[in-house]
Amino acid sequence: MRKRLQLPPTGRWVLQLFFLFLFGFTVMRLITFYTFHPRGVFVTDVIPSFVMGLRYDIRWICIILAPLLLIGSIPMLSPFHSKRNRTIWLIYLILVGAILIFFFGADFGHFDYIDTRLNASALNFVEDFAISMNMLWQSYPLLWIFLGISLVIYGFYKVLHRTHRKVDFTIDETPFKPIRVLWLTLFVFIGICGNNPAKPLKWSDAFQLGDNFKAYLALNPLQNFFTTLKLREPFADDGRAAEQFDLMKDLLNLNEQSQVLNYRRLETFPVPAEKRNVVLVLCESFSMYKSSLSGNPLNATPFFQQLVNEGLFFDRCFSPHFGTARGVFALLTGIPDVQLSKFSTRNPRALNQHTVLNCFKDYSKYYFIGGNSEFNNFKGLLVNNVPGLNLYEEGMYKSPRFNVWGISDHDLFKEAHQILNQEKKPFFAIIQTADNHRPFVIPEQDKPYVDNRLFSTDLLEKYGFSSQDEFQAFAYTDYSIQSFMERVKKEDWYKNTLFVFIGDHGVKGNASALYPSSWTNERLSDEHVPLLFYAPGFIRPEKRTEPVSQIDVLPTIAGLLRTPYVNSTLGRDLLRKPDGKDFSFIIHHDEGKIGIVNKDYYYILNLNLQKDTLVPVRYNVPVLGTEEYHQIKKDLSVKTVAFYETARWMLLNNQKQKVKIRP
Repeated sequence: MRKRLQLPPTGRWVLQLFFLFLFGFTVMRLITFYTFHPRGVFVTDVIPSFVMGLRYDIRWICIILAPLLLIGSIPMLSPFHSKRNRTIWLIYLILVGAILIFFFGADFGHFDYIDTRLNASALNFVEDFAISMNMLWQSYPLLWIFLGISLVIYGFYKVLHRTHRKVDFTIDETPFKPIRVLWLTLFVFIGICGNNPAKPLKWSDAFQLGDNFKAYLALNPLQNFFTTLKLREPFADDGRAAEQFDLMKDLLNLNEQSQVLNYRRLETFPVPAEKRNVVLVLCESFSMYKSSLSGNPLNATPFFQQLVNEGLFFDRCFSPHFGTARGVFALLTGIPDVQLSKFSTRNPRALNQHTVLNCFKDYSKYYFIGGNSEFNNFKGLLVNNVPGLNLYEEGMYKSPRFNVWGISDHDLFKEAHQILNQEKKPFFAIIQTADNHRPFVIPEQDKPYVDNRLFSTDLLEKYGFSSQDEFQAFAYTDYSIQSFMERVKKEDWYKNTLFVFIGDHGVKGNASALYPSSWTNERLSDEHVPLLFYAPGFIRPEKRTEPVSQIDVLPTIAGLLRTPYVNSTLGRDLLRKPDGKDFSFIIHHDEGKIGIVNKDYYYILNLNLQKDTLVPVRYNVPVLGTEEYHQIKKDLSVKTVAFYETARWMLLNNQKQKVKIRP
């Protein structure tokens, strides 16, 4: 029989499988590029990404095939020694193939949702597996996806079986010689190292490409997921917060005599407190650039625009990060959730937090959520830190469950209205909406009242919407708020109530028709949300343009109502903050980037590379000289690091304390 290669059969099979896997990995990278590449980016622009991606792929393919090569080259354990051995190795390869297909499928959905590779942050949703799967089931054709995956796995099995038979047919009777697989084993070792054992390929090397999309295109989901797993571990302070205290003392306007790492300050008011009710609405995915407030001509939120015209409105408010769980945490605690791959609501060590909300003495406190408060452990954060909180959630309402997020937003507002009507004491109520989120559906009974204009795909994309359904879900938020406000205007308590509206986070998309390119390229639109304080006759209408943050909301409410409070975190009363200290801290967890936005610039520091950049955030920013550019960059750099390190310390050191506050 003619000899094909001077290799044992296992080595020959490994070589065939290597090229088979490499073909599959490359096809997935090509699909990722053609599906998600930014406009104006061509294949020729990302050749370095494909070259580096080849190295990452070879690493993981070698890891997958190493057991087969090393163990299967032993004659008694060879997949060609017996049918039993063949079956065992085929099962191994099919399981590995199924896992790879799952990873690439999940990665594709993850990239579609937030423009990043699958990473360890996805495990936050595995902890709420039933709800997460229900959301996916209602948002995507999972039945067809599972069927497609099953067919791919079956096809993979057939290819494995065929390649095994092909090698089996060409087996010669040459005695086993370990030296024959030595060079192949050496190749596998070099492949795992990334081609240079002296300097192994690292995850962070991809970010040397200098562009987020190019970096994520180079990485594969396996490399990204398993590398970011280590970022889920809670961190302890290593002394760097203390090093930043002098700067933070100035930024937070602390007393000059304040001791290191003591951020507590008592805010009092000469005029007695006014016992006004508070209704704080946390609006799901309320992206500023998608709303009417930004001048978006699709005009998805005309009613909210009317409220803005009559209230105190901040048009440059930012959530420190993307994600509802992180937004709720920052709003309640005044601390940006800077833990990289795990929500702080899921970190038991970060659940004990002082909150300004508790300084509203003699108030009944309510939290309304349409779905399950166990999702992302909202309940643990809320109940653990707000004594006597009246938490209403799915299963406690008269309205029927609408979708995975519980009752509809319209019904949620209606139920909250009915419950608050029964309250005799002053109340502080938080209402968390959810329907401006996948699966982007609207109750049939509400559809006649929601903006049903149809737009072309090009027009929707131009102004930031991924689909007609997304536009109408946004318009449904506006309708739900309108119906709520029209109902409560008829109540006696309306005139004695402060209404506050803020988004939990923004959403990715093309904001270039409305804002400078940096908002899209650097993903500022992910965090940009409206902030409105509304109380006609109490608050004078005003539009403010300085950058502010989600963490500032509770201190500002307390300040507006002249309620004495203890503040021990980073939030500030926006109406009493020092002049010239207008900025907002931002963190992009998946990319490992932190930064500061001021009125002119966005400073970004890449934690993985210790590389920074400065981009303008408004049109017609004056051209800077070299010296001025570096001075601004340096100033924002030290503020960024100070905020980040201080927030890291505060996450685990802002415990509730019994505080006596004299009115």
